[in-house]
Amino acid sequence: MSVGIIMLCHTALDRAAQVARHWANHGCPVVIHVDKRVPCAEFEALQSSLADLPDIRFSGRYACEWGTWGIVAATQAAAIIMLQDFPGASHIYLASGSCLPLRPVRELAAYLDSRPRTDFIESVTTADVDWTIGGLDLERFTLRFPFSWRKHRHLFDGYVKLQRRVRFKRKIPTGVVPHLGSQWWCLTRRTLSAILEDPERPIIDRYFRRVWIPDESYFQTQVRRFSSNIESRSLTLSKFDFQGKPHIFYDDHLQLLRRSDCFVARKTWPHAKKLYRVFLTKGTEQQTAAEPNPGKIDRLFSRAIARRTKGRSGLYMQSRFPNEDWENGKSASPYSVFEGFSDLFENFEPWLGKMTGTRVHGHLFSLERVEYSGREAVYNGAMSDSAPIRDYNPKSFLSNLLWNTRGERQCFQFGPADNQAINWQLAKDPNATISVISGAWAVPLFKSNLNFLEIREKAARLQRLEQEHLNILSSPWTKARYRIWNLAEFVENPMEPLQSIVDEISPRALRRLNEAPRMTDLSGFGQFLQNLRNQGMQPMLMGDFPVDDNIHQNAVRRGRPYLVR
Repeated sequence: MSVGIIMLCHTALDRAAQVARHWANHGCPVVIHVDKRVPCAEFEALQSSLADLPDIRFSGRYACEWGTWGIVAATQAAAIIMLQDFPGASHIYLASGSCLPLRPVRELAAYLDSRPRTDFIESVTTADVDWTIGGLDLERFTLRFPFSWRKHRHLFDGYVKLQRRVRFKRKIPTGVVPHLGSQWWCLTRRTLSAILEDPERPIIDRYFRRVWIPDESYFQTQVRRFSSNIESRSLTLSKFDFQGKPHIFYDDHLQLLRRSDCFVARKTWPHAKKLYRVFLTKGTEQQTAAEPNPGKIDRLFSRAIARRTKGRSGLYMQSRFPNEDWENGKSASPYSVFEGFSDLFENFEPWLGKMTGTRVHGHLFSLERVEYSGREAVYNGAMSDSAPIRDYNPKSFLSNLLWNTRGERQCFQFGPADNQAINWQLAKDPNATISVISGAWAVPLFKSNLNFLEIREKAARLQRLEQEHLNILSSPWTKARYRIWNLAEFVENPMEPLQSIVDEISPRALRRLNEAPRMTDLSGFGQFLQNLRNQGMQPMLMGDFPVDDNIHQNAVRRGRPYLVR
């Protein structure tokens, strides 16, 4: 007894001819179907190249567009020739022109001879699969699909919506229980003959002509009616990505394919010279027989899919620039954002760097320039301090900075006077820790020599921007850790927040602060706020700051350091 091979070909016919010759030279009759859309000259060249092999046939040609009936019709036509012309074929193996035998043909024949009544075909009910793409599970059997999904996408989608709206539902033929599975099967002669000679086949075929992707359901459903022994698995190694597209095997997958112990692999790159040379030579005859086990490499494919869909945290690059909220982490590492601290303290940046041993930047999103630590002009990764370059894509700027400096915690200043395009990026990033002294932006205005009308206008604008930022932080979509103090409560007791900040950045230090940054002189600040009120602008974010500046500071307390002003 022998194994009959049906090959469905539509491209790379030179490779298909090479594989067909391999099958035929090892005692397997072959029936080849070539897509009708392939030019006649290429088809005739394929016939001529295989004319010296008596056990190769060609079936009638059908247009095999993905998702349509033509693929099933082509398979049926080739199967009829196989059953008629090669009575010695006990099993019929369906393969494509890009399928590559991985093990000696004699091992496949011996494997099937030891299981003479077993049909190998993936066949599961629609409720048991999770790989259907496009939201069509049972509906692919109850709706009609006369339009090509690839050529007429709008007609396809519109007709599906119309059928749903009018609640149209096709009647499934009596005795038919829809099943789904891989297109690539190996059926016994008895089962395949029963399917093709079924008296009800005209009814069944007419029904499946309007089923969505019938090549994944026709034989998978029919085999349940006639087979006495089904192993619901394919002997062909075929892997799919998260979009339902088949993985392509290249030369560097050689050891991976060997480990699978599968008989055939799909889909092989036609230019993978090493794979075709290794697996289509007699050297593979030394391979040890084993049960096909694609599960051996499932973990690698799962990791590959995870890497492709999720990527590395915080990494954006040409080959992977995901849609909003599809990324695997918005940034590469934890970082800290300080709002209002550099306005209130005169030496906050060098003090924080000294206390925590981290890199502390100024206002990275300042409208004038990027204030890197040390005010460098070029930073890690050749990142410029140019504000226009940064503002071309502020989100990518921050992601690049954190990726280029991963392993070293970054801290930077932010405020309402900066570019606000980064607000949501900060709020939705779990790696961000945001510390806010609300209203501290008024301190530089208090120290400025601007006329009061201009100060009032700037104060109103900055307060509005900061309020919008605080609203974003308090939204239910915020993933960042944030702490907010108003200016009055922070000035009253600054050491406790500063201690918590240092402990959060350097948790291993666990030391009490013995030095504090210099707070700017706020004498007259309360009257400044009152003057803003008198001019018609209502300061709301500073807290209850008294006009006489009589704020009792709880900096000097037992067991706590004092604040150096």
